[in-house]
Amino acid sequence: MSLKRPAKNQPENFKFNSSSLEEANNVISKYPKGKQQSAVMALLYIAQRQNDNWIPLAAMKYIAKFLNMPYIKVYEVATFYSMYNLSPVGKYFIQVCTTTPCMIRGANKLVEACKEKISPNESELSSDKSCSWMEVECLGACVNAPMMQINDHYYEDLDKEKTLEILDKILNGETPRPGSYRGRVNNEPENNRKTLLDVKNA
Repeated sequence: MSLKRPAKNQPENFKFNSSSLEEANNVISKYPKGKQQSAVMALLYIAQRQNDNWIPLAAMKYIAKFLNMPYIKVYEVATFYSMYNLSPVGKYFIQVCTTTPCMIRGANKLVEACKEKISPNESELSSDKSCSWMEVECLGACVNAPMMQINDHYYEDLDKEKTLEILDKILNGETPRPGSYRGRVNNEPENNRKTLLDVKNA
């Protein structure tokens, strides 16, 4: 996985808008007095959502002052977790799981598809600026490996051909169907259930 680095082009200023400010204060109110700094992860996520799904350095400095904590501590949190984006990701953000279960099931083919359709480099916007991709650690859908996450949705049981189809739809402005691409419901066994078939003996 590549090292996370802040974007080269950074806005000079950042501040919460009214709805983000209300949400941030609501989060902080849930912590005991003197423990407000524990809200840093939630506030980073609020900033990311407000700023087109990425966190500029100005937002980290703003949150540091907001929580009365050193800026470097906010920066450490933002750079440690893969759920925080430190550069623009576009309208569609593709995260490809390459942890062991997905890797064994062919996650490298999904990465190849992303390199072919989006960009040869991770965390680099496509030519039309609509999307970007990156490798991430486990997304918790190991039974349906290999898989990837696009924004808030999971796309599972993939191969390179299906991944290319999904990416083509995104690049054409369409919204691909999330879920299994082998017809499974959730993580049920393929070819019907294999256990608890006799209700009387269950």
